[in-house]
Parts: sequence; C-alpha cells; structure tokens
Amino acid sequence: MKMKKRIALVAHDQRKQDLLQWVRFNAERLAGHYLFATGTTGKLIGDNIQLEVKCLKSGPLGGDQQLGAMIADRKLDILIFFWDPMTAQPHDVDVKALLRMSVLYNVVVACNRASADFIISSMLFDSVYEPVLKDYSAMIG
Repeated sequence: MKMKKRIALVAHDQRKQDLLQWVRFNAERLAGHYLFATGTTGKLIGDNIQLEVKCLKSGPLGGDQQLGAMIADRKLDILIFFWDPMTAQPHDVDVKALLRMSVLYNVVVACNRASADFIISSMLFDSVYEPVLKDYSAMIG
C-alpha cells in the first residue's frame, strides 16, 4: 500500500447518514486519498461534502461486485462499509462475497464507526504499508 490509499465508502440505507457524518468529520484526512463509493452513497457524499469521490454502481445493481473485482485486482486498500445488521438486504449474498474478498486479499475493513475511527487514526493510515498475503495457490485444484 502506498501512502495515498484507495478507500471504498459504502453504507446501507439505514447507515448512510452515519457514514456521511463520519466522512464529514474526517474529510480533511480523507482528502489526501483516492475515494470510491457505491452509487447512492457516493452521490450523497459528493452532494454534501467537498471531496472527490468516484462513484460506482449502486450496491444492489453491481456496485458491491465492482468493489470485489477491485479487491481481486489489488486496486483497493481499505473498505469502510457501514452495513445495517438490523435490516435484511436483497443483495446479502453480494455483501457476504465482498466481505469474503476483503478477508481473502487482506484488505483493511471497517464495518462500524468504532473500527473506522481506529483505522483512520492509525499511524499506518498515511504511511507505506505492505500487507502480508496468504498464498492460497496450493488449495486451488
């Protein structure tokens, strides 16, 4: 990971305002990084906070899968995903796949404000960092 991180910002509907509040509070710190977001979340951030955010498709329309592809291609360093544990999502399978990819490729993940706060306040956030990747090649047929 380079000093300038590639960060995805994602939130389910009931958590969008929570993520927006977190992004607003951390806007100065986030401004020095590349930001990506799924459709509606990215539009919300772009409309309310002066940050450059590249918007992907909405999560249920393939945005989660686009992020998964970015992870597989080693084009994403951090996933900030405020998901809603109290509401069933029609694309729960996509969400689970995205979190699985994050673990598989050792991508930094925050699923709530506390973990996002710890990540953004880490001394590693603005530093070069090389994650250790597990070699799964022996497990593949």
